Amino acid sequence: MSKTDTLPRTEELTSVDAPWNVIVHDDPVNLMQYVTFVIMKILATMKKATQLMMQVHQLGRSIVWTGERETAEFYTQQLQVHQLKTSLEKAE
Repeated sequence: MSKTDTLPRTEELTSVDAPWNVIVHDDPVNLMQYVTFVIMKILATMKKATQLMMQVHQLGRSIVWTGERETAEFYTQQLQVHQLKTSLEKAE
């Protein structure tokens, strides 16, 4: 390589994936106590689970967790195993 040779400049572009929301939706089947129990078992303390359940009850849905997609998919699946109506959406 001579002194006048130049090396190409390379840059790696990395993008951070936007966070994802795990949402529990109101349904006519599950009792409020059961929804609280499941959220507490998987995600939160009793106090926080109760707050999230009340959002589900009063607003029709609640964002119960936000973070990386793989973990959000795991929590969504765990909530669905317990028969909660749950979805996953990209956070804004």
